Amino acid sequence: MATEPRLTADFWVRAYLARLGLASIPAYVVCRGDPTAGAVLVKLATLDGQARLFQRSFDLMTGARNWVILSEGPEAEVDTALRRQRQHDPDLWVIEVESRDGRTLLEEEGLSG
Repeated sequence: MATEPRLTADFWVRAYLARLGLASIPAYVVCRGDPTAGAVLVKLATLDGQARLFQRSFDLMTGARNWVILSEGPEAEVDTALRRQRQHDPDLWVIEVESRDGRTLLEEEGLSG
């Protein structure tokens, strides 16, 4: 059974930041993880004290990759959840996106899976 080639985490992060930049959505790397295989978390700060933390999920039944909300609510609580995740996996990448209207582009072609 052939496996689908995967992008390195570093390459995906650079491409994601470029796409956000083209859409004029501010974003930056908060924590650099393993450049090859580190998982990526995306924190969305809506600049009103609220935030959401997204994690890529793999559906074993369908093989699909989707972004799911790992935590949401007051930004301080989301930051606490983020710190816990980093304690368990120091290879995590963390990208922070700042968007009042909640745009992350994670649902777009090439980023969603």
